[in-house]
Amino acid sequence: MSAFLRERAGSFRNAVRGITELVRTETHAKVHLGCTVIVTAAAATISLSSVEWCLIVLSIGLVWTAEALNTALERVVDLTCPTRNSLAGQAKDLAAGAVLLAAITAAAVGLLVFLPRICEYL
Repeated sequence: MSAFLRERAGSFRNAVRGITELVRTETHAKVHLGCTVIVTAAAATISLSSVEWCLIVLSIGLVWTAEALNTALERVVDLTCPTRNSLAGQAKDLAAGAVLLAAITAAAVGLLVFLPRICEYL
């Protein structure tokens, strides 16, 4: 294996380790995982168009990305500023707000995709 491929494999392993750490240690990541499983299972049981699948997958990815960046920022802030600091608190609140915005967006997409199907069923 070339040095280039070894480096890429190492980077990939590091990324997987980060995702594993996220799910293992963060309560909200566990909630996101549960929602991901539920939404994916629901989507698999109905006939979604390719565009609807893309919207669902992008929404899930948006939430996971926001959660991972929020967690990373929180840990860096905690590392660099172990005492209470208003700017550090604002940074953490802003990052948490980004996760909330991503989750609201994902919920809106979910409603737009699933609600018409639910109404048809009823």
